[in-house]
Amino acid sequence: MKARFDRIFKRKTGFATLDRLLGRLHANKAELLRVLDRPEIPLHTNGSENDIRCQVIRRKISGTTRSDPGRNARDAFLGLAKTCRKLGISFWDYLGSRLGADVSGAVPELHRLVALRCTA
Repeated sequence: MKARFDRIFKRKTGFATLDRLLGRLHANKAELLRVLDRPEIPLHTNGSENDIRCQVIRRKISGTTRSDPGRNARDAFLGLAKTCRKLGISFWDYLGSRLGADVSGAVPELHRLVALRCTA
C-alpha cells in the first residue's frame, strides 16, 4: 500500500497546481496512512466536512483568497478556531495567550489540550 501511495503521489503531471497538491499529499503520507496502523480511525470525512462548511459558505459569498499565503493563513486560523471550539476554549483567549496579551489567564498550548482530551 505504501509503495502504491508513493507511485501515485510522486507522479509529475505537468500541471503546476496538481503537482503542488500531489506533493502536499505525499508530504503527509504518514498521517494519511495512519489508518493502516490504527484501524479504529474512521475512513469517512463527515466530521472534517462539517468543520469546513462555514468556510465554504464564506467562499461562496465573498469569493476566494487572492494568494496562496492568504489561503494558508485563512486555513490555519480556521483550523485553530475549530480546534478551540471543540476543546471548549475561546479562540480569542488562545490567540491572546500565544501573542502575549494574556487576556484571561494562560491558555495551554493546543497540542497539550488535545493530548489531555485523548487520554480522558
